[in-house]
Formats: sequence, C-alpha cells, structure tokens
Amino acid sequence: MASDVENAAAMPARRAGADPADRLDWSVVIPVKLLARAKSRLTGLAGEYRSALVLAMAADTVAAAVRADGVGAVLVVTDDPAVGAVAASLGALVLPDEPAAGLNGAVSHGALHAGDMWPERGRAALAADLPAVRPEELTAALTAAARFSTAFLPDADGTGTVLYAAAPGSEFRPRFGPGSRDRHLASGAAELGPDALELTGLRTDVDTIEDLRRAVALGVGPRTRALLSARELADLIRSPQHAQRRDGSGS
Repeated sequence: MASDVENAAAMPARRAGADPADRLDWSVVIPVKLLARAKSRLTGLAGEYRSALVLAMAADTVAAAVRADGVGAVLVVTDDPAVGAVAASLGALVLPDEPAAGLNGAVSHGALHAGDMWPERGRAALAADLPAVRPEELTAALTAAARFSTAFLPDADGTGTVLYAAAPGSEFRPRFGPGSRDRHLASGAAELGPDALELTGLRTDVDTIEDLRRAVALGVGPRTRALLSARELADLIRSPQHAQRRDGSGS
C-alpha cells in the first residue's frame, strides 16, 4: 500500500536499511490544547459547544490511533484534565505539556519521551482534530512513512500537515503551523501522496465549520457523531446561513 501514497517529488532521504518486508512499529504523539483555548475559528459555536466538540474530535482521533495496526503506543500531550481523563480511558499514555512551548514543543516533548521508552520504534505526531480518520488510513500512511528518514502527510487544503513521522535514529523536528507543508518539504521530509483517496479522512482536519461539514460528509467517529446529534449543532452543520447569523457575519 505504500506505493499508493508515496510522492518522491521532494527527493527525501530513504531510511537506511529499510526493507518493505520489515514491519516498523510506531509511537504516535497527539497534542491537545486546553479546551477553553482551542478552535477559536469555529465561529458560530458557543464556548461550551466548542469545548465539547474539540474533546469529542480528539477522542475519536485518539481512538482511531489506538486501534491502528503498527501503532505500539499513543501518547497524548495535554494540560487539560478532561482531555487527559478521556485519553487515558481510551488506552493512551497522557503526558503534561511541560515545555508549554506551543504545538511543536508539545509533540517534540512526547516524541522524546517515546524515544526514551521505545527507541526501536518510529515516532509520529498526529493532529488531534481528525474526527473522520479511520485506523486503516493511519496504518497506510505510517507504512509509507517507514521507508524514509522523515515524512509527512499534508492536510486536505494542501498547505498544512496532519502527520509527521521520523524513523528510529532520525532527528525529530516537526514544523507544524500555518504553511507547514512547505516547511516540511524544505526540511527534506518525504511528502506522502496527498491525492490518495483512501487517506481522505486522515487529511480532513477541522478548523472551521466548513471543515466540520466535510468531515461529517465523510463519516465521523462515534463521539463526534453523538455530539452533533444535538439540535443546536445539527442545525449549524446543515445551514451555513445559520452559522453566519450566530457569529454576526450575516445580513
């Protein structure tokens, strides 16, 4: 399956001694902000709904990662007690965000911990806002990433990053944030084929209500789906005009 998702345009470094027949297990790090500060671009949602949605999406992302073949451990880096409790209940190892140095600092902290505990595994950082991701998509992307020293998967817009991976012994230097796709390419990381249809859920991160509508159309996980059954949120997803009226941007 790796040949379906690989894009060699960036001319990345191949992992030394990599054999397609060899299985590489992974430690996956998922950073989650304090719920009260998360997803300010989800306009039209009252604060309590926004926090609940962020928690549900993170839980569905963690659950998919825990169930993915080839993932030996999922580490959630967060200072939010509600996130930590849910992540632990799903089988994740929860770490405090001790660096408090933003997204890249959080995932690097988790990756360092994973490398100390399981040096034989690859380390990967996964966005927490992927409610439509399926375990087999993550397995496919990590299988492809195992052929390279470092690799990444761009988001659906083609400008950001949803997954960054580094093989054992390779330097872990993520460059998440606006425009991260270009920064990861410039670093020499391999871009995993962004046009692979089987990775649509993995590439659909949710920053806006329109992103959420796209994820719902693909099929979201059980926690996000249950939350969206609430009438207020269901109306918001169905009606762009409703969202505009709630945030004051409409006529």
